[in-house]
Amino acid sequence: MADNRKKKALRPLITFIVILVIAAVSLGIGNFLNKASWAPKLALDLEGGTQLVLTPQAISDDKDNKGRTEVTTEDLNQAIDIIRQRVDASGVAEAEITSQGGQNIVVSLPGKPSEETLNLVRKSALMVFRSVLVADPQNLGAVNPELYAQAAAQLKAITPEPGEKPEQKQAREEQLKQAEEFSKLTAEQIATRMADANKDGKIEDKPATKPKDNSDDAWITEKTYYDFYLLNCLDAKSRANATAKPADQAVAACSTDGHEKYILSPVDLPGSMISHAAAGQIPNQAGGNTGRWGVDLSFNSKGATIFEAVSKRLLAFRQDNPTKNRFAIVLDGNVVSAPGIENVIPSGNAQISGNFTLASATSLANQLQFGSLPLSFKVESEQQISATLGSEHLEKGLWAGLIGLVLVVLYLAWAYHGLSLVALGSLSMAALATYLAVALLSWQMGYRLSLPGVTGLIISIGITADSFIVYFERIRDEVREGASLRNAVEVGWEHAKSTILISDAVNILAAVILYVLAVGGVQGFAFTLGLTTLIDLAVIFMFTHPVMSLLLNIPFFGEGKKWSGFDPETLGATTRVVYAGRGRVRTDGESAPTSIAERRAARKAALEEKKAAAKEEVSVAVDTETNQQEEN
Repeated sequence: MADNRKKKALRPLITFIVILVIAAVSLGIGNFLNKASWAPKLALDLEGGTQLVLTPQAISDDKDNKGRTEVTTEDLNQAIDIIRQRVDASGVAEAEITSQGGQNIVVSLPGKPSEETLNLVRKSALMVFRSVLVADPQNLGAVNPELYAQAAAQLKAITPEPGEKPEQKQAREEQLKQAEEFSKLTAEQIATRMADANKDGKIEDKPATKPKDNSDDAWITEKTYYDFYLLNCLDAKSRANATAKPADQAVAACSTDGHEKYILSPVDLPGSMISHAAAGQIPNQAGGNTGRWGVDLSFNSKGATIFEAVSKRLLAFRQDNPTKNRFAIVLDGNVVSAPGIENVIPSGNAQISGNFTLASATSLANQLQFGSLPLSFKVESEQQISATLGSEHLEKGLWAGLIGLVLVVLYLAWAYHGLSLVALGSLSMAALATYLAVALLSWQMGYRLSLPGVTGLIISIGITADSFIVYFERIRDEVREGASLRNAVEVGWEHAKSTILISDAVNILAAVILYVLAVGGVQGFAFTLGLTTLIDLAVIFMFTHPVMSLLLNIPFFGEGKKWSGFDPETLGATTRVVYAGRGRVRTDGESAPTSIAERRAARKAALEEKKAAAKEEVSVAVDTETNQQEEN
């Protein structure tokens, strides 16, 4: 029996220790690979970071917003909410996003954020869907006089072949004449000459005829060709600085990788109609995994209706004109992907494919998931900022926690004597588990510890202490009632664990509600409060109770020696007469009931006997009174 109890106590204890070892080894491996740090990451108030000041500018993402130039307070608040959601989704914790003067947005990111995270803030992530009218993978650069000069030199160097036809010679001479002429012009003049279809010297920006739909080439104006000729898709900086274009015009655009140049129709579908976006792997025709990443999109009901009509229109070009069969997904002026339409899509579900990695697909999905704003952002300033509170406040917070811990330990030593060793061990395990959890979360999820978070950690000392105090007091209550130490530990645990579970459940519920309703530093406090409460449950169930059971095998504790914390005399246990069943009574010298059920049965039998004795007393009193009346 003793061996079974020992094994039962050792299992959760060993499991708990193994979990801590695995966490420590994982963190050590991450540190060795320079992907993690032994020290948790700190938030903006303790470490500093990068601050961006953005000025929103109204743009139009659909025809209904044409001419819109003002940025309203509602737009500003919506932008702040969406930027906060994007930053949170990217794994950056404890960021501060506020408005400044009702005009600008100030974004403060802790530490050294990645370029992807900064782009989440800098760009509006305005997504639109346009039909492809022209796709050119060859002439990716802008028109350049130097290139025409080189072409003229090459044409001059050509030696006519014997038997050259007159029309061939004439074509070469015209090409040479044009190359020599363009080599003397600026890029803008060359683009004007090439785009000016009616040769009137002006660049028109209106369609010559009314287009019948968005796949009609009539949308391509002289201005569209002018922009197309001057667009340099080979320049990465030019692509990075691309901005959203007017929704009601055909536009020139580059692919994000610079491998293709397009002329696109007016907007068919605004990105604001996206209801859901998530990164996912692209399956093959058999449904297997290809290892390629994409972004799954779902549109709202209105968007699904529009998307169905567009896919039906584009599908008609699949055989005769594959270029016009393509549907361009345009993000901030660049084409993310331009897939062909293979079927009519009535469900409103689609997938963006391209040269995605898991990181880039997730980044794009995060941008789209949290809305497509009718705003663009001009970065007014971007600078490094120092910690708002600094290491001095962190040091004071840690000192406060240490002083609180020492006071708790001193009280436990005074109140529980030898049992304070169990309490100290529980606190140490809770501290180690919390440290490893925070460090691992910093590595894997970008969690950062703020001063409110430190406050939550300090409060956890009281939460942990409260749990084993409830347990200790339950054990001591059982000892006072005459139970053996072995039974007191087990019966006390049965009573205590429900109380501990209810108490910690209330703490977790409060932490969840606070985390959902709050932002910024208050969320940090709520998170650490919930985390440490969960760790407290693990410690009390997997460390404190098993250690208490094992301590009974040590004579000092198992025999209730003085200063062990189990001394019956110190606890106030006295010799009492207790009902033991079948009309018997026992004293403290006899064995107590060995289970909760037996003890309840003993109490119930004692109560029934007391009631029977009371009835007998009443009956005797009635008989006495009756006899007296008869004698009278």
